[in-house]
Amino acid sequence: MAEKIIMMTEQRGDVPVIPSTLETPTGLLSDQLARPLHDLRISVTDRCNFRCVYCMPKAVFDSDYQYLPHTSLLSFEEITRIAKLFIAHGVEKIRLTGGEPLLRKHIERLVGMLAELKTVSGKPLDLTLTTNASLLARKAQSLKDAGLQRVTVSLDALDNATFQRMNDVDFSVDDVLHGIDVAHQVGLGPIKINMVVKGGMNDQEILPMARHFRGSPYILRFIEYMDVGASNGWKMDEVIPSAEVVRRISADMPLEPLSANYSGETAARWRYADGSGEIGVISSVSQAFCSDCTRARLSTEGKLYTCLFATSGHDLRALLREGRSDAEISSALAHLWRARGDRYSELRTSQTAALRRSANKVEMSYIGG
Repeated sequence: MAEKIIMMTEQRGDVPVIPSTLETPTGLLSDQLARPLHDLRISVTDRCNFRCVYCMPKAVFDSDYQYLPHTSLLSFEEITRIAKLFIAHGVEKIRLTGGEPLLRKHIERLVGMLAELKTVSGKPLDLTLTTNASLLARKAQSLKDAGLQRVTVSLDALDNATFQRMNDVDFSVDDVLHGIDVAHQVGLGPIKINMVVKGGMNDQEILPMARHFRGSPYILRFIEYMDVGASNGWKMDEVIPSAEVVRRISADMPLEPLSANYSGETAARWRYADGSGEIGVISSVSQAFCSDCTRARLSTEGKLYTCLFATSGHDLRALLREGRSDAEISSALAHLWRARGDRYSELRTSQTAALRRSANKVEMSYIGG
């Protein structure tokens, strides 16, 4: 059982230093490993109505758990202001995450504000959202109307008993599938479906999931169980390597490799040999992709994390609320990204992962996936 942690305070974060010389963003910003800044993931709430074992296990996130008060969350105006600064440095894609982002009241208004932004080249922003689909059927049309382009849905099994063991709440697979279909009908696509594979819990669902979504308009992706946060009790021997996922599927439904859609894409792509669709595998444990990582993460309370496996963030909210100018905050962002050297997944071993379990790691519910 995961160690019980009651979060009575916010995640720790350092207030970024404002460089003495301010700079004008050029839309081209790279870190120490020559990785450009291209993607921004924004967590809009630390709350979720699921208790997935790999993210928010009920043993930790129970009725006594203290969530952030509303005043600690970034307002929609603050989120939009920060997004504009990131876009000026080259961000072209923003993904809204949580927690469960559809629990944030009036989320459509934020979508509308972000949808008005343009990239440095003048193109529309690639605006997406990741959801457990519990509220998707109800909100799909309003999200589309507000300017959301696509959604990614988390679904870890087709079998209801297995699905509920993974999410630890009474919510049916049929309701998730209905939400996916409604989102497709209103044009929120192409829809990607993420399955986190945890050995001994849901890996028997790999083939049923593949068979179900083969030939559909949806792209199924299998994610290796990761050591994010300090509460999920991660063990290396519960990781099913992506190569094994591909082997199991290909033995039943032959697969062929596909090229990446773009540099830095997290999923390795495979297509069915008979042309009936594609799948993806995300292998941050067995085949780390740190060398191509172009993602920054903004937490629920406004802290910048330069890696999913970070132990501390940089407090952008403090800069916003103490009245710093756009030029000052923008220069601070540039300084932080240029100093970035994170590559935890490439360096991970059983020993380093064990050491991290005692560290003050940020939880996935604060910074999304």
